[in-house]
Parts: sequence; structure tokens; C-alpha cells
Amino acid sequence: MKSQALSGRDLAAALVVVLVWGVNFVVMKFALRDFSPLQLGAARYLFAVLPLALFIKPPRIHWKWLLLYGCFQGVGQFGILFLALHVGMTAALASVLLQTQVFFTALFGFALLHERASRPLQAGMLLAALGLGCFVLNYLAPGAASSATTIAGFALTLGAAAMWAMSNIVARSVQQRYTDYSPVAFVVWSSSVAILPFIALSLAFDDPALRWQWLAARPSSWLAVAYLGWGATIVGYSLWTGLLKRHPANRVAPFSLGVPIVGLAAGMLVLGEVVTPWQWAGVALVVAALACVMLGGLIKRQKPF
Repeated sequence: MKSQALSGRDLAAALVVVLVWGVNFVVMKFALRDFSPLQLGAARYLFAVLPLALFIKPPRIHWKWLLLYGCFQGVGQFGILFLALHVGMTAALASVLLQTQVFFTALFGFALLHERASRPLQAGMLLAALGLGCFVLNYLAPGAASSATTIAGFALTLGAAAMWAMSNIVARSVQQRYTDYSPVAFVVWSSSVAILPFIALSLAFDDPALRWQWLAARPSSWLAVAYLGWGATIVGYSLWTGLLKRHPANRVAPFSLGVPIVGLAAGMLVLGEVVTPWQWAGVALVVAALACVMLGGLIKRQKPF
């Protein structure tokens, strides 16, 4: 039976995940100094797989689930996100916009799994839509041409959120069919799926003159890749999955509200990124939407009547 109260150890694990995933976006920016988006994708998942794949057996599930998850979460989510950060998206705003995966997951869950949207979720989706509208209005405001973000970067970040949502649908399907698989093994072996596609895409689309630039990457960039592969992928997802196995989702999910807050602070403090008034309005509405979804259901269940 799942515990209703988080122990000190579990609370520490949740805070570690928030910090690791929040800083994750700034680290991506550092790595993209010496890696193309496609090269970074291959490097990230190579680090995520090695050396753990030498010691961890593949999970006892059908190979198609590893393939689907690796394509959506690896090539899809992070391939598109790296490209968004490269063409025009700040680390601070990416940390917020990527959280719209909650609402994409709801839409895909309705369409593919016939799940119904609760009232808090419906209200949250409305707030999120208004927030995205504020981000769009920012590109129509005077001086938008000099903004650190571009409409292409904005659209690609939402595309990455949609890919994350599809990987959530795959994960739900796996959980429904298998009850005894290892989440860590699932993360490690699904990560292996993304490596060859990233390499093939890099060889096909990266500028030949820059194709081998990663060989001269700075040590700090390699440390950033190691952080993305081992810290954000293996440590982050393993701790988070462990929390969800020991506690109800409504106890754990609210901690993810800290990820965009940490991401915003890290982007502004470390990289000196600037957020415009329209973008602040969008951030506030998206965070309010997430709070509505994650806290609304909990409040509703605690009502005495």
C-alpha cells in the first residue's frame, strides 16, 4: 500500500528532482555551444545507456514499447527541444512551456485512451490556452523582432511538449499491461533506441563543415552532456518513478510545479535571460493552470461534503 505522507528521504528525493530538472534547461544551452541539436541528442542518450546497459537487463516487456517510448521521449521530445533552444527559445521559458505536456497528455488521453477530463483539468486547459495566447501576443508587440525567442522556437517547444505527452501515453499503456517491470531498466533500454536515429539524422542534416565539431568540444560541454544523460535522465526519472510507486500521484505531482520556477530563476541568473511583460503574463497563467490541475483534484477530494 502506498504511503500517504512523504518521509524526509522522499521529500529530499523530490527536491533533488526539481533542482535537477529545473537546471536541466540551462545545461542544455551550455552543451549546445559545441554540439548541434542532433549531436547533443545522440550524446545525451549514449551517456544515459552507458555503462548501465552493461549491468542492467532489458525489462520484461514487448520490444515495441521500448521502441515507441524511445522515439517519442528521446528523438521526439528532446530532439525537438534541442532544436527549439538552438533556433530561438530561452532556457527560462522552455522550462515553463514544456510543462504544457500535462494538457497535451489530457488531449491525447481523451482521443486515444478515452479518458475523461476532470473539472480542474478543464479549467487548467482554459488557463493554459490563455497563457499561450499571451506568448503569441508577445511576438506581435513592438520590438518583438529583437526578442531572444522566435515564433519557430515557441512552436518547436510546444511540439516537444506534445512528444512528451505521447511518451506519457506509452508509459501508461506499459503500466496497464505490466506490473513487475523495472522502471530504471525501462529508461535505460528505451534510451538506447534514440542513439542511432540521432546519429543518422545528424549525418543527413548537419552542416558537413560542423559535423565533427563535437570532437573539439570543451570539457564543460562534455560535463553538460554527462549531466543530461546521467543526472537528468537516469537519476531524475528513477527518483521520480520511485516516488510515484510509493505514493499517490496527487502527493507527488505538485512538486513538479517547482521545475519551471527553478528553470526561470536559473535562466535569468546564470544566462542573464530576460522575460518580457507579455511572457510574464503567459508564465503566470501556465503556472496557474498547472496548479489548478495538480492541486484542484486534491482540494476537491478533501472537501467534507
